Amino acid sequence: MNLILCHLCGNACGDGVLRCPRCRSTLHRRKPDSLARTAAFFFAGLIFYIPANLLPMMYTDMFGSGSENTILSGVIEFWESGSWDIALLIFIASVLVPCLKFLVLGTLLVTCRLRSRWAMRERSKLYRLIEVIGYWSMLDVLVVALVAALVQFRSLSSIEPREGILFFGLVVVLTMLAAMSFDPRLIWDAEVEHA
Repeated sequence: MNLILCHLCGNACGDGVLRCPRCRSTLHRRKPDSLARTAAFFFAGLIFYIPANLLPMMYTDMFGSGSENTILSGVIEFWESGSWDIALLIFIASVLVPCLKFLVLGTLLVTCRLRSRWAMRERSKLYRLIEVIGYWSMLDVLVVALVAALVQFRSLSSIEPREGILFFGLVVVLTMLAAMSFDPRLIWDAEVEHA
C-alpha cells in the first residue's frame, strides 16, 4: 500500500511524505542505523553494569552501626533480617531482569547481524518482552528510595543512596534506549533474503 507508519505517533502516511502531518516527526521506512545504535547502547549499558554491581548502592546506619551495601550484599542483608520479600524484589529487579535484558538484546544483535533464520517468531516475542520489561526497569531505584523513606521514619536510623545507584540508573536508561533503537523487522529480514 506504500504507507509509512510514523515511529512516534503511529500515523499512516503516504510514501512520498517526509514529515508526519500529525506530529511533524521525520518519517523513514526503518530505524536508521538500528544495529549500530542498539549495539552502542547495549555495550555502554554492559560496561556500566559492572560498577553498578561493585559500588555501594546505599549507606545504612541502623542504631549507630553503619554499612554500605552493594546490590547483592543488600539482598543478603534483607534476606537475613527476615525481609525476604524486599530481598526477592531487589534481586529480581536488579540482578535477574538486567541480566535477562542483556542476554536477550545480545542474542538479538548477534542473530540479526548473522542474518539467522533461527527461532524468528520466538525472538520477536523476546523483543516484545524486553519492551514491556523496560517500563519496570526503574523499580530498583524506586525500591531504594522507598526503603530510604521508610528507614528515615525510624529513630536513630538513616539511609543514603550511594554512587552505585547512579550507574544502575544509567544501565536502566541505556538498556531501554537499546531496546527502543532496535528495529524488530531486522529479525524477519533473513526470511526475505532466503525466499
